[in-house]
Amino acid sequence: MSGASESIARRDRGRRFHAHETERTRELEGLPLAGFWQRALGYLIDVLLAIVLWVPSEVGWRILVLHEDNVQVRWDFHELGNIIFLILYFGVANYAGNGQTPGKWVARTRAVSLTGKRMGIWQSIERALGYGAAVLEGGLGLLQYFWSANRMCAQDRLAETIVIDVRKKARAERQQEEAV
Repeated sequence: MSGASESIARRDRGRRFHAHETERTRELEGLPLAGFWQRALGYLIDVLLAIVLWVPSEVGWRILVLHEDNVQVRWDFHELGNIIFLILYFGVANYAGNGQTPGKWVARTRAVSLTGKRMGIWQSIERALGYGAAVLEGGLGLLQYFWSANRMCAQDRLAETIVIDVRKKARAERQQEEAV
């Protein structure tokens, strides 16, 4: 870019549309997408693991912070503390695993960013919030998988991600297609 065109580009930043995903989406072209049940398995495992991790943290909170003597814990998806715990679990797990939570690892799937090579912390939290949005829509946000060309659910659209199949079989099929 010449000095004049760089100056114009800097001046117009924020005033003109920039298709930042184009190059990244070309890099992802042809990746095998995860199946619905494969994704559901990963999600179920993650929710169960989050609850298992929540129990000792909730007991500790009630004993050490709230100074309760008779501690009884009950998981409730409507309690603010439980929602915050789930958002933190999914956000941190997605970020730390670059889109592969423990549940996704078992299901052999990975959430991949459409905007960059690595999922950022905010993108990971957006994805966690997207699970809530998908459920709040009466589950319709999860069923969007079936009519989206790229098998995207509400959380994928919100966080600008896709979920790919990382099994060896899926990778081998892609390599065969590329060789042809």
